[in-house]
Amino acid sequence: MPLDLKHILLIEDDRSGLHQHVLGASIHFIGRDPKCDIRLTSQFVSRRQATLVKIVNEDGSSIYRIVDGIPKGKSSSNGMFINGRKTPACDLQDRDVIMFGPHVRITYRLSELDDYFPFEDTLVPTKEISEDETYRYCRDLELPRPQRLTQEQVLRLD
Repeated sequence: MPLDLKHILLIEDDRSGLHQHVLGASIHFIGRDPKCDIRLTSQFVSRRQATLVKIVNEDGSSIYRIVDGIPKGKSSSNGMFINGRKTPACDLQDRDVIMFGPHVRITYRLSELDDYFPFEDTLVPTKEISEDETYRYCRDLELPRPQRLTQEQVLRLD
């Protein structure tokens, strides 16, 4: 695995919409608590839903392990699902889908691109694209279809 891969979370939250978080720290807390560095707003998410722990391999590459709740502490109320299976912990791999409740979906991505971010700060595009291009873009990222995307967002995958 190349050393320069970026670890990215594409977060779809029912209340705050779609955004990304680039991972870099040795530990990240996910939840509704204001002290969490990855804050979610869904009512189905616990205050301390999950913890991401960076694990550095002998070759210098790194992975992230996600743990339900707080490591060596209390698990979250609703648990977490990785690729459809309930699990207390998992070493994440590219394109893994993490679900917290029915309305929060997080896709873990590894990217070599410095500016990888398939979505603008807003989902309102600057220009229209065809439905076929939107479908292809969402299918490739394994995301639900947003209402509209810009041409630039679609071309980043080509």
